[in-house]
Amino acid sequence: MLTWVNRLSWYAPISAISMELVRFDMQLMENPEVSGVEYQQGSLAGYEIREYVLEKWQRACAYCEAKDVPLQIEHIHPRAKGGTNRVSNLCLACEKCNTAKGTQDIAVFLKKKPEVLKKIQAQAKKPLKDATAVNSTRWKLFERLKATGLPVECGSGGLTRYNRTTRNLPKTHWLDAANVGTSTPVVLITKGIKPLKIKATGHGRRKMCVTDADGFPKHHKERKSSYMGYRTGDMVKAITPKGTYWGRIAIRHRPSFRLGKTDVHPKYMRRLHRADGYEYTYETKGVRDAPPHG
Repeated sequence: MLTWVNRLSWYAPISAISMELVRFDMQLMENPEVSGVEYQQGSLAGYEIREYVLEKWQRACAYCEAKDVPLQIEHIHPRAKGGTNRVSNLCLACEKCNTAKGTQDIAVFLKKKPEVLKKIQAQAKKPLKDATAVNSTRWKLFERLKATGLPVECGSGGLTRYNRTTRNLPKTHWLDAANVGTSTPVVLITKGIKPLKIKATGHGRRKMCVTDADGFPKHHKERKSSYMGYRTGDMVKAITPKGTYWGRIAIRHRPSFRLGKTDVHPKYMRRLHRADGYEYTYETKGVRDAPPHG
């Protein structure tokens, strides 16, 4: 992260940094089960509470414990029967469980699952442990960013989600980054933008041999990490009789390197960028084409 802060500051006039330091607003989340904070869908406070509930219920359905599925804010005691929007009456449910429960009392819905009922009732009244605690790595990164001398704005995950949703932008990592903090512009122009996706790959491995799928050695690793002036990870342009190719190469110790899905002789290549421990590709998720000129 700091490597790229320094690189970007060198190439562009960076004047400030926005960082998502916490998942939800700590002041709003001061023991919400007791203070009576209510969930209001669509409001900024509602997004902060949603992040709190997601963390409290460990991002899983309270009824079937399903994870990695779309989750909905669920009223433990139904609104139709006098249930409130207070955090102590909220949990998470997948669509299947939420639909099946409907407006039933939770004791009726879970009459065949008494252990799940007891667990939910206990968890509902219990505040999130260490709600004010933040990942120590994030705090360390915050301190290092402050040391750059640039102003550092801190936001919450709830605010990021609120900014992105109110601007009708899809959920992607790069659009989340663009929506961090209160400095996010009212209008974000994303058409025609092709975000550069950067992945740390390192500079090779220390393994002395190549192994098969069962872990047995197949052959010794080549000692030289370069061949004919190229290294794995170099970005090149190759003009061959079959066409023109760009991309990252994987070297072999023979004059036929892997470039994407094509084998290319080094004589057709021109290096564009030396391997520096990172892999560069263009992000396609959430990208919209620019409007035509004219």
